[in-house]
Amino acid sequence: MNTKRMTIYAMLIALTVALSLTILVPIPATNGFVTLCEAGIYTTALLFGPFGGFVVGASSGLFIDLLSGYPQWALFSLLIHGLQGLVSGYFAEKTSKGRFVGLFIGSCLMISGYFLAGWFLYDWPAGVASIPGNIFQNIIGVGLALPLTQALKRTRVQKESK
Repeated sequence: MNTKRMTIYAMLIALTVALSLTILVPIPATNGFVTLCEAGIYTTALLFGPFGGFVVGASSGLFIDLLSGYPQWALFSLLIHGLQGLVSGYFAEKTSKGRFVGLFIGSCLMISGYFLAGWFLYDWPAGVASIPGNIFQNIIGVGLALPLTQALKRTRVQKESK
């Protein structure tokens, strides 16, 4: 990995963390919260593939939990959001239709991962309580990532052609 790519990933991690900490909705039933981190993870996965999705997903998930006062979720978020970004980016690289498959599978991984993590940390009712918020979080993340990705691709192409 070159310095330019590392710098881009670091900026995307910082932007995802900042966006997520700006809009942080606590969910008392799960001792967790809802953020906009999926927008950053999915945008990165769609633009930079599985490795970028993994790096930004894992790192931003970890930092968001540590900085927002939910350290018990940090390891789970590192794994869950890392896999979410990896899978989304993997399918996005395959075909244009693959990005929708990847976003769907990535969302299912995140929702089921936090269900299991909530069950492990607090018992099964907390896992079940996490499902609606995580579905909402993924819908918003996909809804923001798709147009943002298209806008960034157009900008990149225009700059490279000049």
